Amino acid sequence: MGDLYSWVKALHLISVIAWMAGMLYLPRLYVYHAGVASGSEQSETFKVMERRLLRAIINPAMAATFLFGIWLLVLYGPDIWSQGWWHVKLLMVVLMTAAHGFLSRWRKDFEVDRNTRPARFYRFVNEVPTVLMIVIIVMVIVKPF
Repeated sequence: MGDLYSWVKALHLISVIAWMAGMLYLPRLYVYHAGVASGSEQSETFKVMERRLLRAIINPAMAATFLFGIWLLVLYGPDIWSQGWWHVKLLMVVLMTAAHGFLSRWRKDFEVDRNTRPARFYRFVNEVPTVLMIVIIVMVIVKPF
């Protein structure tokens, strides 16, 4: 089982890295997109970039992260459910998934030229996945409780 566990963990980490790369980049695109005129050539280019990033990278990476994460849970066994760090990590993953949902919804607003949020809002949002990622990593590596 050790060899299988190592492969599943590696695939999980690759998926997480891809998901986080997209989650860190998409709000940055929104910062730039919010600063251009609706219907402009730049706005249309941002729409394509945002759609492709979400559909081709972020969504599949999130799905793979969940698939391999659940597989790891099965391989790890039921002992993990009683560990405090696991509960915090799980909460952070739920919040990351919610952030993903908000980013997806905001992309739809940009797609139909209905964004009402300023670039500053997206600059703040850009920090949310970073903070969640830091907490997740600390919980998994350090296991403080």
